Amino acid sequence: MGSSSYSVLPARGLRAVVVLALAAGLATTAPAARADSAPLSPASSTAPAAKPYMGWSSWSMQSSKYPGLNPDGDYSYLTEANVLKQADALAAKLKKYGYEYVNIDAGWWRDRAWTPEFDGYARQKADPKRFPRGMGAVADDLHAKGLKAGIYLPVGLEKEAYDGGKTPIWNAEGCTTADIVYEDLRTTNGWDSAYKIDFSDPCAQKYVDSQARMFADWGYDFLKLDGVGPGSFKSGDNYDNVADVAAWQKAIAATGRPIHLELSWSLDIGHAADWKKHSQGWRIDTDVECYCNTLVSWENSVDDRWVDLPAWTRHAGPGGWNDLDALDVGNGEMDGLTKAERQSAATLWAIAKSPLYTGDDLTRLDSYGLSLLTNREVIAVNQGDTPPAHLVTASDPQQVWAAKNPDGTYTVALFNLADRPAAVTADFTALGFTGRAAVRDLWNHESLGTHRDGITQALPAHGSRLFTLTPKGVADVSRTGYEAESGGNTLAGSASVADCSACSGGKKVGNLYTGGRLTFNDVVVPAAGTYQVRISYVSGDARPASVSANGNGAVRHTFAATGDWGTVSTATVPVQLKAGANTVTVDSGSDYAPDIDRIDVIRSS
Repeated sequence: MGSSSYSVLPARGLRAVVVLALAAGLATTAPAARADSAPLSPASSTAPAAKPYMGWSSWSMQSSKYPGLNPDGDYSYLTEANVLKQADALAAKLKKYGYEYVNIDAGWWRDRAWTPEFDGYARQKADPKRFPRGMGAVADDLHAKGLKAGIYLPVGLEKEAYDGGKTPIWNAEGCTTADIVYEDLRTTNGWDSAYKIDFSDPCAQKYVDSQARMFADWGYDFLKLDGVGPGSFKSGDNYDNVADVAAWQKAIAATGRPIHLELSWSLDIGHAADWKKHSQGWRIDTDVECYCNTLVSWENSVDDRWVDLPAWTRHAGPGGWNDLDALDVGNGEMDGLTKAERQSAATLWAIAKSPLYTGDDLTRLDSYGLSLLTNREVIAVNQGDTPPAHLVTASDPQQVWAAKNPDGTYTVALFNLADRPAAVTADFTALGFTGRAAVRDLWNHESLGTHRDGITQALPAHGSRLFTLTPKGVADVSRTGYEAESGGNTLAGSASVADCSACSGGKKVGNLYTGGRLTFNDVVVPAAGTYQVRISYVSGDARPASVSANGNGAVRHTFAATGDWGTVSTATVPVQLKAGANTVTVDSGSDYAPDIDRIDVIRSS
């Protein structure tokens, strides 16, 4: 799914009671790995997630109330026939562009009333009506089409699988479900649909090993582990699933099959190091789906990604990527987005190096949607050696995102997130160079000639443009820095100096709230004009502040969250300065502003 599947399921699905009909010998006899195929040969040793994966996922269509998608009741779209129909379309239309994963989301082991199926070892078992041939046969069919197979699980031991604690664990003599969870049956995951696994007992790792072995034997290449915390709107010890994720990494490695492990949803950035250590990708946000009569909508919740992504950008790279969820831009009517919104979503996913997987009905892609999903120049931004773009400007409705590429070019995206048309400018000095640059429009495959000092575009509501800039005969930029804690500055209201180990001078100015102000004095420039001022700041959440020079022209900006109160980020804003000495003020106004480390005034050498 996009992801928090259980959060929207009917209550009756969570009260289902599992009935295990175990023969006397079933508990002590290991089942054959696959009844429907010969043993698998060792998989390729290629490391997963060298680049973001591409493919299709079932959840967007399962969760939508779009007419005709789920005619047999909510979430009924997920069937073997429908998965293979989408796989055929993926192979025919998108595979040659790099799309290869077909990910089967929540519900494959549950019937239409959401009642689950388990084998004799507390492992999920394909629902016989949804997947009559079993999950291994589906994986075989996907592989025969040259595709990769993905599957899904919620984290923890599902309550229905517990069965009074007497269910044996496969290949773990003497272990039962009572051994792998806490005695008080504390719950975990984003929906409290499972008992928390107690990894102090070796039986617990054996259980995860048995699930991983089952998936490997079925031939799966990808596992989405959902409801993971801290995250999934839950915190606290019960919802700390770092041990589960580590156990899954260990179990997958033991199978010898390179299975990509993806985590979901809204993962806690405070545990980014854990997610990077133990998985290949992590959902940074809530579900993109709107659970309405389309797949998504701009407000619910495509636009959240621009707010939540900036703090995560530094954590993405080969081996692990920030996951923005399904990219549903292939069919305007079904997607629920305008053309401008569809292009903006595709632009952000591409420059963020997010996995590119769509949840659209691939049998009904319109021509515009197909052009978005198959633009080779844009795909190259996502799949090549370009780094993830970062937010250059403040987190205002008009934004510039950029990345400097290994070959010296720049990937630059302009976004107008406002509800009305507006112009957006990328100033070259804010990017790190000045002079001239050749501009390539990636969406339109068009060279726009050489631009000097910057590029400005008029954009529609929720619109975007994506460029490659190639500097030509550029001059370097210089930056004159001013520390916030300098004794020459003026602090007003609640503002005060505090220690900051991540800050450039080991100090910052904080407590900028309800009238707190910081004024940098004697900011000297050689000539009057608009200067790009880069503000280094710390903010655990997004916060506004007004920036002005010489007491004039205050502009209110929003500063994106840095992820925590120990990380410094930057935002560049234009400020009108006069020749000679100036004052630059950061004013909280009636709100809470970010803590300020320093400012740098950028100019050409």
